[in-house]
Amino acid sequence: MIVNLQADGWEVIYHRAHALLAAQIAGNWDYHKAPQRLYETIAAISHHDDLEKEWEGDHLTPAGAPMDFTLEQGTSVEKMRRHIAEAVYRSRWVALLLSMHLCFLTQGRRGSSPEIDEFLDEQEALQTRWRDELDVSQPDADAAYAFMRWCDRLSLILCQHKIPMAQRSLEITAGPDGKTYYIHAGEDGALVIKPWPFVPERFEINVEACRLSQLQFDQKEELTVALQEAPRQVLTWTLAQGQA
Repeated sequence: MIVNLQADGWEVIYHRAHALLAAQIAGNWDYHKAPQRLYETIAAISHHDDLEKEWEGDHLTPAGAPMDFTLEQGTSVEKMRRHIAEAVYRSRWVALLLSMHLCFLTQGRRGSSPEIDEFLDEQEALQTRWRDELDVSQPDADAAYAFMRWCDRLSLILCQHKIPMAQRSLEITAGPDGKTYYIHAGEDGALVIKPWPFVPERFEINVEACRLSQLQFDQKEELTVALQEAPRQVLTWTLAQGQA
């Protein structure tokens, strides 16, 4: 989960909610410039964080605060394998993109254990098989995954409240076209993205966040109940095309 400290407690955004926000972003993309299999790709974006189950496991820091995902240890190989296997029931394209995503997140752990190395090798073999079966080239698959990463990255920037002050620009990441995109706050409060990749010139996106007034918890079960009972707030952003 994404945890932001607020003046009156914690703001918690579930990873599945963040993924849904990323899918909203993807759904507004200029479809003339979109990667292959746009709707399946949006499905992959929407479900790419289904592996995260904040109601399971221990999500407390040693101090008893809700644990932000950046502080958590890597996901087990067993869970990652199951995530990919379940994705095949949607489509091989969805499984391909999710496999690429988990390999991207796990690649830095290569060499840390035979289990990780086996998993990465296994996924690369599966990706080759699925590309061949779907008649998809490596560049086309890479472009679709770049699109997925771009939407995921922008969603994280918003959920983590990373927009700079004073209209300074922040790099998002490279898009499926290889271009680097930037975001900044406009004078009217809307968020301006350059170059503009969407169909509408201005639109709104949103995500639900839980608000916790309790700062510290003794047990993980206490946090789980608090999250289930917490009031929710809808966070809304307006994205707008800036002047050329």
